[in-house]
Amino acid sequence: MDRVAIADFLRRHRHALQPDDVGLPLRRRRRTAGLRREEVAGLANISTDFYARLEQGRGARPSEQTVDAIALALRLTHDERDHLFRLAGHKAPPRRPQ
Repeated sequence: MDRVAIADFLRRHRHALQPDDVGLPLRRRRRTAGLRREEVAGLANISTDFYARLEQGRGARPSEQTVDAIALALRLTHDERDHLFRLAGHKAPPRRPQ
């Protein structure tokens, strides 16, 4: 698992999404660009602490199910999803039809 690369990848993709991109209400005051960590964690159905540790480059290796849930939460393309699996040290599973 490449912790530095996975942390950078997750941050970049989280910042690229807006709440309305994933069906969340847009609140008036946001101090961060893109989604908050807790929003991504909620969409992926994982703990905010676990997701934050991944983004900080100090998390444990996520399971394949967790990587897939994060990929869905971040609305990754097939190629981005496969890349995230490789960064996490997993072989990318077969692709689902779009």
